[in-house]
Amino acid sequence: MRYIIVLLSLIVFSCQSTEDHVHSHDEAGGHPHGNEGKPVADFTVWTDKTELFVEFPVLVVGETSRFAAHFTVLNGHQPVREGSVTVSLIKGDKGIRHTVDAPSSPGIFGPSLQPKRADIYQLVFDLKTPAYSDRIVLNDIKVFATSEEAEKALGDEEENDNAITFLKEQAWKMEFQTAPILKKEVYQTIPTSGIWKLAPSDYQTLVAPATGRVGFGSSVLTEGSSVKKGQLLMSINSSGLTSNNLGAEIRKAKANYEQARSEYERKKELHESKIVPKAEFEQVKQKYRVAKTNYETLSSGYDAGGKQVVAPIDGYIKSIQAINGGFVEQGDALVTVTNHKSSLLEVHVSPKYGAALQHIQNLWYQPKTGFWSSLKEKGGKILSVGKEIAPDQPLISVFAEVNEGVEMPEGSFTEALLAVGKPTQCLVVPVSCLMEDYGNYSVIVQLSGESFERRNVTLGKRNGSEVEIVNGLSLGEVVVTKGAYQVKMASMSGRAPAHGHEH
Repeated sequence: MRYIIVLLSLIVFSCQSTEDHVHSHDEAGGHPHGNEGKPVADFTVWTDKTELFVEFPVLVVGETSRFAAHFTVLNGHQPVREGSVTVSLIKGDKGIRHTVDAPSSPGIFGPSLQPKRADIYQLVFDLKTPAYSDRIVLNDIKVFATSEEAEKALGDEEENDNAITFLKEQAWKMEFQTAPILKKEVYQTIPTSGIWKLAPSDYQTLVAPATGRVGFGSSVLTEGSSVKKGQLLMSINSSGLTSNNLGAEIRKAKANYEQARSEYERKKELHESKIVPKAEFEQVKQKYRVAKTNYETLSSGYDAGGKQVVAPIDGYIKSIQAINGGFVEQGDALVTVTNHKSSLLEVHVSPKYGAALQHIQNLWYQPKTGFWSSLKEKGGKILSVGKEIAPDQPLISVFAEVNEGVEMPEGSFTEALLAVGKPTQCLVVPVSCLMEDYGNYSVIVQLSGESFERRNVTLGKRNGSEVEIVNGLSLGEVVVTKGAYQVKMASMSGRAPAHGHEH
């Protein structure tokens, strides 16, 4: 079979007057392999949304060719289950078309065309689904005058002996994904590790507002507990104490406040009547304000259970310094609350890279196991680079502010890659597509919709979740990023799967 790969051909389609020939066809049937002895053409096209793999008997004047058009949604690599497909054969401003309103089976649509004249045409597929629409254009599609002419022109095409057959129906039933080989800026990197720490701005330590005994607001208040802003965490009760008794101090402050307010109101009337001089009134006013502030400060957050300590932010408990039922002095640390909106990553680097650290361009890290993030893409920044090393820590510390949620606990380690110097344009693939055999690497390349090939590759620099390919691949080829080992096993099963599908 001839396998032709067409890469991302999106051409604006405009037909001012189109000659429509819509035929009624039986939706039952299989792939058009060997239909009436004619050669079969197949094409694979990738857009940014869809993969189209289409097979059909070559187009011959006066003969009907039924298409087996396999549409795959690239995001998640799932078959198109709903929607319509219109296939059009266009020459200039005229052509023929046929629309099918639903797939004959998930992902597979079966429109048909019967050409009227031999020539070179555009073959256009218009896909409309509830989620999105897409248009795929195949250029230079030949319509033959007779089947004999088609057989003579295409009958001697040879298949690729190294190709691995892996049907779309197989890929659709498993976790499968592909990605194009791209050309990107690649940096020289320093592989290292780092330790997760909390950013100082993201946590607050609450202290005892009074002297007394601690009472937890919840019986399940533990480190790691989530809290909401304003939630009661603890209370400090000083009842029964002969000194630093908050309740007694509040009552005393209230009496002083009420006395000062009464005197202030009386002096105010006398001052307005010009009986009391201004200097005397200002002294009374100042005494009243001090008494009021003292009373409001002491009584704020106080109830029968004592002085309340509430969460200042949404977040979780980082640490608890107090003991339920224990005694604390005013100002003692009680609990630390953090929201973990950002984190601090301390990366350790060998002193031999000291000069290179003056030109840090990016940092890749793992906010959760097996997942790489870019400091630059997430809006983080390098905070500082150490200038000296300590005897007990012979490494240079680089501190970075990570501006995203980190699932790794504080104090845990992460792999890290520091990008330094100037970038170069290189071919890159996702690290997830690599297969390793005793230090040698290979990938699975998708030749067409159902044809794959295992390819040995030479790796270069690694930038987070992407790696440079020095040899073995070309720009625009497509590799399998999920499911590569299943394709590899298909090639080792001892026999190729029977070619054909049930629709």
